[in-house]
Amino acid sequence: MLKASVSERKVPLVGASLWIAQRNLSEVSNRVFAFPRYNRSQQTNGNSANAALNEGLKSYMPDGCSIHCFRHSVRDRLRSVGCPSDMIDQIGGWSKDTVGQGYGLGFGLETLTRYMEQITI
Repeated sequence: MLKASVSERKVPLVGASLWIAQRNLSEVSNRVFAFPRYNRSQQTNGNSANAALNEGLKSYMPDGCSIHCFRHSVRDRLRSVGCPSDMIDQIGGWSKDTVGQGYGLGFGLETLTRYMEQITI
């Protein structure tokens, strides 16, 4: 589910995210979307999904935090395992600092997976 088309990227699923994706796929194999309630035809309602996640996780997060805070945590955790900053930007979907970072295909899924596995809880 994307809030904006520029957010499209490939991020390997590891740990709990991999488990939930596999569980979701095994429940209904003929679905087009993992969370169909947030889709009307081909249009994804990312704001509603974001609000639902914030509501569902509110009791597990410190006051003043939202689902967006998880992006900051991922960045910090990737830094702590020595992940290169341009790879962190690719995983998190942050804009590139230089024109050169936009060239090529970026890091492959195998390399991204190695770092993502290091931060799995």
